[in-house]
Amino acid sequence: MPSRGPAYRIVTPRLVVRCWDPRDAPLAKEAIDSSLDHLRPWMPWARNEPQTLAQKVELLREFRGQFDLGSNSVYAIFDRREERVLGGTGLHPRVGPGALEIGYWIRADAVRQGFATESSAALTRVAFEIASTGRVEIHCASDNHASAAIPLKLGYAEQERDGDDRVFALTAEAFPGTPAAGSPLAAYDVIGAALIDELGEGTGGRDGRSDDA
Repeated sequence: MPSRGPAYRIVTPRLVVRCWDPRDAPLAKEAIDSSLDHLRPWMPWARNEPQTLAQKVELLREFRGQFDLGSNSVYAIFDRREERVLGGTGLHPRVGPGALEIGYWIRADAVRQGFATESSAALTRVAFEIASTGRVEIHCASDNHASAAIPLKLGYAEQERDGDDRVFALTAEAFPGTPAAGSPLAAYDVIGAALIDELGEGTGGRDGRSDDA
């Protein structure tokens, strides 16, 4: 089945997961700078933080460019009002042809509230139902037990380890019977046209916000 989308904006019951915009740089910087002690043990990129605001703008420009070119989909995780960055996630083509990897991080004061699980469930659906991938993987450090619990909740199966990392995978054939498949969401393309709309959100809007936001 050919892919649709990509999904630039995804809405779940508690979250907006959307393509980064350079205008998000102050919110991104605040979320990361306030969480460095929490992020550095697990996120290699956090060891190069903090960045200046100008550096963050350039990074988000790069993310947006990759998204528009279809080479990598890096998302921000916002609260429903899009006033606070809760974390980041993505659908990354770094695990080989016909597969995507979901990565995620959550700011320190928003952990243990299920946001990583909710956003990962949504991206799992987007990967299979919109991007039409055949396989989705989630990798995490072997001693990051909180992160490893997320794919297991969503119906992923653990694979052979990749060095020090635990690897979890889900195929398109197995996806319909998983908890992830039942996660409610709305998803919109770059011009705000609905790709999936199970939440009654209306159109996504040309600026990436719903008409009734």
